[in-house]
Amino acid sequence: MSQIQSSAKNLNLRAQVVKTLLAVQNGQSLASVLNQHINIVSERDRGLYHELTLGCLRQWYSLKAITLPLLTKPLDNEALESCLYLGLYQILCTRIPAHAAISETVNAAKQLGFEPMSGLVNAILRRVSRETTEFQTALNNTHGLPSWLFKRLKKDWADRLPEICQNLKQVAPLTLRVNERQISRDEYLDILDEEQIDARPCTLSDVGIVLEQTGNITHLPGFEEGGFSVQDEHAQLCVTLLPNLDDKVIIDACAAPGGKAAHILERFNPKKLIALDHDAKRLLRVSENLERLELNVDATVEIITADATTWVPKELVDCIVLDAPCSAIGVMRRHPDIRLLRQSTDIQQVVDLQKQILKHMWQQLKVGGTLLYITCSILKVENEQQMVEFFAEHADAEEIKIDANWGIEQIHGRQLLPEAHHGDGFYYCRIQKTA
Repeated sequence: MSQIQSSAKNLNLRAQVVKTLLAVQNGQSLASVLNQHINIVSERDRGLYHELTLGCLRQWYSLKAITLPLLTKPLDNEALESCLYLGLYQILCTRIPAHAAISETVNAAKQLGFEPMSGLVNAILRRVSRETTEFQTALNNTHGLPSWLFKRLKKDWADRLPEICQNLKQVAPLTLRVNERQISRDEYLDILDEEQIDARPCTLSDVGIVLEQTGNITHLPGFEEGGFSVQDEHAQLCVTLLPNLDDKVIIDACAAPGGKAAHILERFNPKKLIALDHDAKRLLRVSENLERLELNVDATVEIITADATTWVPKELVDCIVLDAPCSAIGVMRRHPDIRLLRQSTDIQQVVDLQKQILKHMWQQLKVGGTLLYITCSILKVENEQQMVEFFAEHADAEEIKIDANWGIEQIHGRQLLPEAHHGDGFYYCRIQKTA
């Protein structure tokens, strides 16, 4: 890897992308390296850098599947592998002219210290550029998942598997949630229309708007004034499943970065909302978001850094929104590094943690109170099966069925799958404490 330590400033854009892909391959999350890496890239190139990095990760296993037959022996070199996938992604998935994609990617391989192997990169990319249609078909026909995840999804969703695999390869739409305390959705759509920003209302969320083009959201009208937040459409359904929370005490467990807490405060006037999370850094985001949205003025909000498996409130509460830690397979379109970072062994660990939090949080709920269990996973072991075990162990728990025109009814709760041009994969189950 020492060859890769050449001065970052002198590297071309593709080499910068490869360095980011290498960081993810070595176990770092995209969120932890993105800002550091993107700052080295010139401002005019940042959009392309972002697209190439996320696109490559989204198509990683599909690119791997079509590359293997082109190699006489395994590359055994992560940097070269990243160069190849990046070149292929540009040729097969973007409008970048093939000659530009090839020359820039080959240069990147040389800049990163792999000149002897750059001929191989050049030869493979040229072949693919001559047979683009065949390779595009092959790419589309791959499931694009690590094998362990493919097997799990096959077991859970055999009848929907092709659709799920294809949808997880797509770019997730940019969805806003309008702050009802300031403006209605129709009013905000009119403002966007006046600014010639293409947008459409969400179908399931009554405060959601999908932007047809991505861009810097801080430049949208009303951002500074707190007119909207960015939140997935399926995540916005949370508040529609809650009872009237006016004058009630609520815990938003695992609250960061605060989308659900903000939505609750936009919709209700609670007596108190406790935003709980173990990550102090991410909790800062909650404070910042509530401040921007002007939701911390009238409401009593307590932001607490603590462990949801042990923390105890001063008194029992009326409602708990538990957005449980999970594998996040349902939001893989937005966080494509999950494809490379998540391992099969992680799943049982996360299921055990969910169980601990559920068990402890349940004890903090008043009789008659509601717990809304949420994950952004589509694995049944974290969702339906977790709930089957919970109800078997808690005689004082009763499911309040979700009667809705969305998602798929499960033994307990409802499951939303990632949909092209719509929301991500979310699971909801509503539980009432009866004794």
